[in-house]
Amino acid sequence: MTETTAPLSDAAIRRQMLVEFWFYFRQNRGAVIGLIVFSLLVAIAVLAPVIAPHDPTSQYRDAFLVPPVWQEGGSAEFLLGTDAVGRDMLSRLIFGAQYSLFIGIVVVAIALIGGVIIGLVAGFFQGWVDNVIMRVMDVILAFPSLLLALVLVAVLGPGLTNAMIAIAIVYQPHFARLTRAAVMGEMKREYVTAARVAGAGNLRLMFRTILPNCLGPLIVQATLSFSSAVLDSAALGFLGMGAQPPSPEWGTMLAEAREFILRAWWVVTFPGLTILISVLAINLMGDGLRDALDPKLKRS
Repeated sequence: MTETTAPLSDAAIRRQMLVEFWFYFRQNRGAVIGLIVFSLLVAIAVLAPVIAPHDPTSQYRDAFLVPPVWQEGGSAEFLLGTDAVGRDMLSRLIFGAQYSLFIGIVVVAIALIGGVIIGLVAGFFQGWVDNVIMRVMDVILAFPSLLLALVLVAVLGPGLTNAMIAIAIVYQPHFARLTRAAVMGEMKREYVTAARVAGAGNLRLMFRTILPNCLGPLIVQATLSFSSAVLDSAALGFLGMGAQPPSPEWGTMLAEAREFILRAWWVVTFPGLTILISVLAINLMGDGLRDALDPKLKRS
């Protein structure tokens, strides 16, 4: 008699998928390094009130533009020095991680939810609905993202909340077009036809049948949009349209330090390096996710 293997349980299937995902993800060493740096960034943001040596908005009147501890004139009390009004640079950088993560999460969530719904409607119904939606998305994509975000913030008013809304609106077309393309590809599959014959309604077909099979590219796009959101929010903060002083947001810190570039290099260098490292780590992690989730890029 031939032995029949028992079907795997849902938990076993998910565990096998996670093992396979990690196998392909770790092949990309840059992605692993990006994941480690991003994990450190998350840990720093969560533990900011504990590990920060000073309050990020406290001003020490006797410590204006103190250099880092390793430079002549530095102080062990301020490891990375202080800014023009005597605030500890290290503490402001640590608390700035909270702003960056919050901005990235909110922007990606708004853009992802809105873009997925728009893309699902366009790809599922097609016809004139698809034409109208895609032409609107094309109009939004015709403008440079930062310029359009700047215009929207100018209309809504300066501030972190309005900056996040503006950036999310700018990023929605990317998710909408990606979702539409994935949905149109899945609509031709047999399982969709079978579900329709079985009596599934449009909403069930869209959100329960088709959408779960389109999540791979959306996860990658969300990761890359996260880094872009951090970068664009820093740019808006640098231009004075994002987070407002005395918020320890990295772009705002750069804006406040512009006039001290030659006198105090640390007030410009450290926020700039923090933005660079964070964005680079998230982009590397996104590349690894793409390699692990896209079947065409998986190594045999």
